[in-house]
Amino acid sequence: MAALAYTGGKREINYYFSVRSAKALALGAVLLLTACHAASRRYRGGDTCEYLLSSGRFLGEKVWQPHSCMMHKYKNSEAKNCLIDKHVVFIGDSRIRQLFYSFIKLINPQVKEEGIKHGNIPFEDKSASIKVDFLWYPEVNGSMRQRIKSWTENSVAKPHIIVVGAATWSIKIHNGSNEALAQYKINITSIAPLLEKLAISSDVYWVLQDPVYEDMLSESRKMITNEKIDAYNEAAVRILNSSSRNSKAKVKVFSVSKLIAQETIMKSADGLHLPESSRATNAMILMNVYCNKIMKPIDGSCCQPQPPLTLIQKIAFCFFTLSIIGYLIISLIHRNNYRKNKPCTDLESGEEKKPAISIPNVSTLEMLLHCFCKLGLIMTYFYLCDRANLFMKENKFYTHSSFFIPIAYILVLGVFYTENTKETKVLNREQTDEWKGWMQLVILIYHISGASTFLPVYMHIRVLVAAYLFQTGYGHFSYFWIKGDFGVYRVCQVLFRLNFLVVVLCIVMDRPYQFYYFVPLVTVWFMIIYATLAVWPQIIQKKANGNCLWHFGLLLKLICLLTCIYFLSYSQGAFEKIFSFWPLSKCFELNGNVYEWWFRWKLDRYVVFHGMLFAFVYLALQKRQMISEGKGDPLFSNRVSNVLLFISIVSFFTYSIWASSCKNKTECNELHPSVSVVQILAFILIRNIPGYVRSVYSSFFAWFGKISLELFICQYHIWLAADTKGILVLIPGYPMFNVLVSTFIFVCVAHEISQITNDLAQIVVPKDNSTLLKRLLCIAGFFSGLHFFSAMQDQSRH
Repeated sequence: MAALAYTGGKREINYYFSVRSAKALALGAVLLLTACHAASRRYRGGDTCEYLLSSGRFLGEKVWQPHSCMMHKYKNSEAKNCLIDKHVVFIGDSRIRQLFYSFIKLINPQVKEEGIKHGNIPFEDKSASIKVDFLWYPEVNGSMRQRIKSWTENSVAKPHIIVVGAATWSIKIHNGSNEALAQYKINITSIAPLLEKLAISSDVYWVLQDPVYEDMLSESRKMITNEKIDAYNEAAVRILNSSSRNSKAKVKVFSVSKLIAQETIMKSADGLHLPESSRATNAMILMNVYCNKIMKPIDGSCCQPQPPLTLIQKIAFCFFTLSIIGYLIISLIHRNNYRKNKPCTDLESGEEKKPAISIPNVSTLEMLLHCFCKLGLIMTYFYLCDRANLFMKENKFYTHSSFFIPIAYILVLGVFYTENTKETKVLNREQTDEWKGWMQLVILIYHISGASTFLPVYMHIRVLVAAYLFQTGYGHFSYFWIKGDFGVYRVCQVLFRLNFLVVVLCIVMDRPYQFYYFVPLVTVWFMIIYATLAVWPQIIQKKANGNCLWHFGLLLKLICLLTCIYFLSYSQGAFEKIFSFWPLSKCFELNGNVYEWWFRWKLDRYVVFHGMLFAFVYLALQKRQMISEGKGDPLFSNRVSNVLLFISIVSFFTYSIWASSCKNKTECNELHPSVSVVQILAFILIRNIPGYVRSVYSSFFAWFGKISLELFICQYHIWLAADTKGILVLIPGYPMFNVLVSTFIFVCVAHEISQITNDLAQIVVPKDNSTLLKRLLCIAGFFSGLHFFSAMQDQSRH
């Protein structure tokens, strides 16, 4: 009964919720969200600087997350580069003095708070010509006004950044009287036009007063209540906003400090001054407000303008637009022809007239335009998500629950969709799809949760990446060894399927090929496998079965490959020389060199070889019938199976214990290439030795495994954000709901791109050799043109 209910439940879900209906729902969600965000930017404004200065929340205890934009954590060198030849002034009371010290510590962490408490404090970094001054003006009065007025005169050099704020002294000295508040309003009213004038050429920030922790205040400060502070803040905001006539020259109100203080003032030493961590957060916010538009950090989306379209992006936009127009025209023509040739009923005879012309099948051109039409719309969504400032972005924040709870959830779903396999061979197609699927889902959760900061998780994810490459070695070796097909068609098909989406994204998203590092990795390893087996003498299974000596010849090839891998992994110079030659350098350089490519290649340098060797041994054992792959049968004899299973389980958990005890990422990465195969082989044996385990698979994981490549690539821009540094925010204010909606759209898009790639592969890479040669010449011309426009683009940038 339970089994019937289980099967019926799955059928019910699949009946009412198909892939097609899911994609239609995702399209509707995208259109609705795009319209909502566009309307929000139109009517509420989409200035992320305002979000950064006014709103946000704490992630954990110390990490501040601005409302729907990403804050970059500036290093000392970055702060100096941003503020070189700049003059920054802080004006106000002891709270502003604290902010001043936190700010200069971003430039020089060695600075100590040793200045005069009730006096001016200068700071200068001569190496970068940076001047930061604190001016002691604890009250908004005539003295402060005179100082600010002096900067408005042409004879005095204006500071580049002015941070000002004061009120608590006025409350304290005048015992919180209403007269003092009235005078405060008069004084700010007289200062506001001067600040506005300065804001035309300088960045001016008015810092609102933080709340106090009244229970901790000393007797001399008891009159400083949160009610009084709110009244002073309200007056300042009203007067400064009303004086603003030019929005571009508006004094920026720094109100976010109030929100930070509300969460942290309880940790204050005296109830008045913020703890050091909160002051550091405020200083980092100031640095982001000013520096993000100058330094343009990838993970700092707050205050960054939308990047201008490049020449190649404009050409791509025109191409996709023409494809959409062309497809619509052809569709209208075909629909019109269909109406003309449609059978109609003869009113006199009551018989149906037959059309003289049969309806033609869909042409190759129409299929091609249809694919590019869909791809163009999808690429528009990619661009809106991660290049335009339409949708929002947030920083990642790792917690154990954010990683392990989703892992448990997908595990339950995977078990729910367990089915019998069509075949029971080791690493059959359904099993490898399942393997790819659950690994990809784990990697996706790893990326969105920011789990790379937790070393044990990082080391296990490294094994999953290695397992993908292991499958690359195993799968391609098995194909070439069994079928002996070294034709150009097979190579072109594989290269097209691997690289099509990445090439399109390089054009649309203006990113180098090496940015999508995994695709270059599997592409190069495929070519290495092909070259190893295709080079003379070509040794395949059919030839080796006739003469066992050919097996030794193949092993000799594999040893030569291992030697080359070992040499290149320890000779960075030789590796860089190979990949620094044009045109390889255009594909494998990142930030002007190929070091990143060498590092990525080196991390898993042996695992593809291990996959090839495993395939060779397995196929040899299979050919000699030394393993049993019948349904329900153990892979070896009961005794051998039990021993191997025990060794595999022990090896699997031994590696996990070692990876979990890692203390140094660099040292563990050095050992990883040699030992990762232990856990991979252990998993394969545990998964395949028991016959009952080998006879079932998870269709849920297998479904994701079939689109694993698209999922891995698409996550860069339409699930994550800022080139994987942050998280895409489609629904601000609801983190969990946002992840659910963005994930649903992301999976639907990846599946559609997989289908587009498969359809285009049939058109672009035909089986006929003469036609294929013409297509290859066209592709060569396309990349030549791409290189030409890229050179023009680089020249215009310089």
